[in-house]
Amino acid sequence: MSTIALIVAGGSGERFGGEIPKQYLMVAGRPLMSWTIARFEEAETIDRIVIVAGEDYLLHVNNSVVNPYDFKKVSKVVPGGATRSESVLRGIESLPLATSLVAIHDAVRPLVTPHDIDAVVREAEKHRAAILGTPASDTVKRAREGMVFATLDRSNLFMAETPQAFQYDLIKEAYIKGMESGLNATDDAVMVEAMGFMVRLVGSTGPNLKLTTADDMAFIEIMLKREYHD
Repeated sequence: MSTIALIVAGGSGERFGGEIPKQYLMVAGRPLMSWTIARFEEAETIDRIVIVAGEDYLLHVNNSVVNPYDFKKVSKVVPGGATRSESVLRGIESLPLATSLVAIHDAVRPLVTPHDIDAVVREAEKHRAAILGTPASDTVKRAREGMVFATLDRSNLFMAETPQAFQYDLIKEAYIKGMESGLNATDDAVMVEAMGFMVRLVGSTGPNLKLTTADDMAFIEIMLKREYHD
């Protein structure tokens, strides 16, 4: 069974600010995305890694993110699209037809553990679709026009994370149909759910923060330095 990790790095990072996309910023002595790739290098269930990057950064990814760290599993870097959904679909369509499973992951989540990657992939092997998530820790309110009208039961609420792993044929069909229907996917599982397919949830065992703000960067750097330099 061939499992390929699709590392999605096509975003411009406009919300974060700065001259270059946040996935290429230096953190703990290396480009942030190189830490993310390293996690998938260590995961037992991942056979190959494909990176989806903005067209202007294809050479940068090869020269500054991949080659200096001698990654063995990275097989290619492909150009992304104008949106995350377009980038993911381009990545999926670049994979060999013999691919069994695809594990899709945001490049700006460098703290995910190889253990959690393997757990998601193994659940996808059994159930065809699985995602990583963490239980909601705060009370969640539903509001309209600035007024609260419901408090949700957080015992059944989870914050979706990546990786999200799927049978190759399933996620390819789901993305094609979702894009054709104009579905605004907030994550990859939405595409599969729209087809009426049940997705398995795997609880995250460690921090898996997505870099969004400068404070996030500070936390990620502390965690990486603690893990790799202590």
